[in-house]
Amino acid sequence: MQMAHIRLSQCVAATLMIAISAISFGTEAANHSKKKPKRAKVVAQQPALPGPSYAQRADAMQAAQDMALSQGLDPIWVRETLAQARYIPAIAKAVTPPPVGVPKNWALYRSRFIEPIRIRAGVAFWRAHRDTLMRAERQTGVPADIIVGIIGVETIYGQHTGNYRVLDALATLAFDFPTVHPRFEQRSAYFKGELAQYLALAQRNAFEPTTRLGSYAGAMGLPQFMPSSWANYAVDFDDDGKIDLLNSPADVIGSVANYLKAFGWKTGMPTHYPVSFDPLTVNKEVLMAPDILPTFVVDSFQANGAVLAGDALQHVGKLALVELQNGDAPASYVAGTENFYVITRYNWSSYYAMAVIELGQAVKSIVTLTDQ
Repeated sequence: MQMAHIRLSQCVAATLMIAISAISFGTEAANHSKKKPKRAKVVAQQPALPGPSYAQRADAMQAAQDMALSQGLDPIWVRETLAQARYIPAIAKAVTPPPVGVPKNWALYRSRFIEPIRIRAGVAFWRAHRDTLMRAERQTGVPADIIVGIIGVETIYGQHTGNYRVLDALATLAFDFPTVHPRFEQRSAYFKGELAQYLALAQRNAFEPTTRLGSYAGAMGLPQFMPSSWANYAVDFDDDGKIDLLNSPADVIGSVANYLKAFGWKTGMPTHYPVSFDPLTVNKEVLMAPDILPTFVVDSFQANGAVLAGDALQHVGKLALVELQNGDAPASYVAGTENFYVITRYNWSSYYAMAVIELGQAVKSIVTLTDQ
């Protein structure tokens, strides 16, 4: 009955041990204003080999016309710009689904993000931008550790913002999204929309769309915002008259907080609670049917065999049973709240949300301990 809770508690304990061990790196982080923190050692990535351009693709040129009309752009400029986009085979491969039946592994996924280099960089970032983080938390209700966790998971605070031309990435996924994907038509349509938004963003902000770099999905800057997120949720948090998610940590912090608030972040609500199961009454089929969408109030959650304790019993709002697979080992579980679900609107993955939460907590624990 208690094993899922025990395994997750062990993960939390391990997080604290990593955080405490990272204090040995803290002298450099504490003196960040005098000395820049070391960056993680990164193996140089070879540029992705491009395929053919989209200049001769009739479907791409027709889409250029549609994009120009929808965004109020010059059709000639859109066609000329899109003609410079290149198909990148590595990007199409990156979004191809893994073989059916390959189990996910939370422990392995977690180890990529809850580790000393990323924690140390997070501590330096927190200390350098403490006032801005506190201001964002006051204005939006989104805790500083959640903001720091997202930026750390996304780019290690700006160290890894992507090596692909955004134009190539978005064109590849718009016009050559792998047809083996179960939702390739919807995903292709989504990336066509993002490509149109990107071109409009380039026009509004007067930057050259063929030179900006980002992720294989076309996400940009420290928070890895997609073009539509940049257009809809990015804010000028340093009040300099422009929004810059590439070079302004204040704009990055404010924009991440604004994004989560826009998707319904509830001030003061935890992200999740420990959960165990009553083997006599548990009905996982019912509990997991809504996936990670909060659906159950406390009473109905427990009526289906989920066992809560402490503050969770007083929770106001709905809960979801979140399963974190551990490869061939038994899965871990938490009771996710509406705020847990909000984090998954940034990246639709419960594994991502837990990594954000635990990285933020690890960074906060060091800042709190060393500032005393």
